[in-house]
Amino acid sequence: MEAAAEPGNLAGVRHIILVLSGKGGVGKSTISTELALALRHAGKKVGILDVDLCGPSIPRMLGAQGRAVHQCDRGWAPVFLDREQSISLMSLGFLLEKPDEAVVWRGPKKNALIKQFVSDVAWGELDFLVVDTPPGTSDEHMATVEALRPYQPLGALVVTTPQAVSVGDVRRELTFCRKTGLRVMGVVENMSGFTCPHCAECTSVFSRGGGEELARLAGVPFLGSVPLDPALTRSLEEGHDFIQEFPGSPTFTALTSIAQKILDATPMCLP
Repeated sequence: MEAAAEPGNLAGVRHIILVLSGKGGVGKSTISTELALALRHAGKKVGILDVDLCGPSIPRMLGAQGRAVHQCDRGWAPVFLDREQSISLMSLGFLLEKPDEAVVWRGPKKNALIKQFVSDVAWGELDFLVVDTPPGTSDEHMATVEALRPYQPLGALVVTTPQAVSVGDVRRELTFCRKTGLRVMGVVENMSGFTCPHCAECTSVFSRGGGEELARLAGVPFLGSVPLDPALTRSLEEGHDFIQEFPGSPTFTALTSIAQKILDATPMCLP
């Protein structure tokens, strides 16, 4: 019998989405960041929990490097990006003394911090909490799923790139989801071609169609393909809001379409 969630800091979070991949370098943090921004663009209040403890890149991608995490009466207050507090963040990156400090921890210490992030961060009222995970199916993934299970996550968004090597590793991530009882909301194919800004021709730099075929074979939704875009790369490096600044980009269209599919698949309890 599944344990019931105790009232706590996740009580005001309506929906939790985990972003997973069995392969490193496929752009999980990019998709997590842009999904959060797209949901905010759709009028939702969003938090991002970065549990990629060895590579906490979310603070830089959202221009929040160097910000401090403060204690409050309910635990840790997340870092807010704006006065409206429409996006809030928690990451180990905020807790390191130096941004290039290596995290050399054994599994139990990592697992303890993940559980503390889940229980002690005072998110307040959120429509969505996006959880950015490390690659693979390691202890951190098990700790994250088990810590969040009582709060009934909406599901997992699985990220791949088109190449066969990536698709093979991501197939194992789908097996992980089945074994842990985590619903797969869909597959996203990232880095799916490059659209020339001058002639609009799309070149398949890293093959094509692997993510869609994976979703078909696994019997899960295919949420869309996200093309490469130098403007997205610059936005992430400089901590800017790509969704707000580049509405004419094909990548904007792809990302907002994925966010809308997530909203369409969400139980109708949002205002």
